[in-house]
Amino acid sequence: MSHEVSEMLTPQVADLRGDLARIAQWVQPQTRVLDLGCGDGTLLAHLKRSKSVQGIGVEISDERVLSCVQRGVHVIQQNLEDGLAMFDDQQFDTVVLSQTLQSMHNTEHILREMTRVAREAIVSFPNFGYWPHGWSILLGRMPVTGQMPYDWHDTPNIHLCTLKDFERLSLKLGFSILERATFNDEREVTFLAGWRSTLAAYRFTADRSKPSRSRA
Repeated sequence: MSHEVSEMLTPQVADLRGDLARIAQWVQPQTRVLDLGCGDGTLLAHLKRSKSVQGIGVEISDERVLSCVQRGVHVIQQNLEDGLAMFDDQQFDTVVLSQTLQSMHNTEHILREMTRVAREAIVSFPNFGYWPHGWSILLGRMPVTGQMPYDWHDTPNIHLCTLKDFERLSLKLGFSILERATFNDEREVTFLAGWRSTLAAYRFTADRSKPSRSRA
């Protein structure tokens, strides 16, 4: 692929989705990054160009893997449910899982694996605590919104949670939350974030001094 084509396929920060732009800010230059469920490689392509990171993506979709290759992103085709056994302990500086956590069957396992393979972990997910969701349930229907656009019978989202839910799970697993960012569509919100945000992103690390609690 020519340099000109690669340049055209590499996204600028203004083109990144809101949570991805914040995630990109959290990643340090010239570090090793693992992007789980990396999609078309948008984030890694941006980080490679703007911060000279060494990035690897993991993606299951044939079409998205091809898009990664076209962007010059190193990608491994694998189902995340199979785990991260192919990666060594602390092989990366940062591991990212954006808008995929809610579709994972074994949530605790993937979070533990993220903190095993990297010094820091970043996740983003839809906030089920967004106030219109509660109103929709009061009216007798499961919510359908921009961040959760599926009907109940065809949704890939199997583990929905609120901000407090994720923070409680992080405490249970022995994680230390370093930063949180919350968004309503592309706009970042801070006031009453648990009610007003449609999406949350967290940067966290494992507290190595405390063993994570096993599931009861």
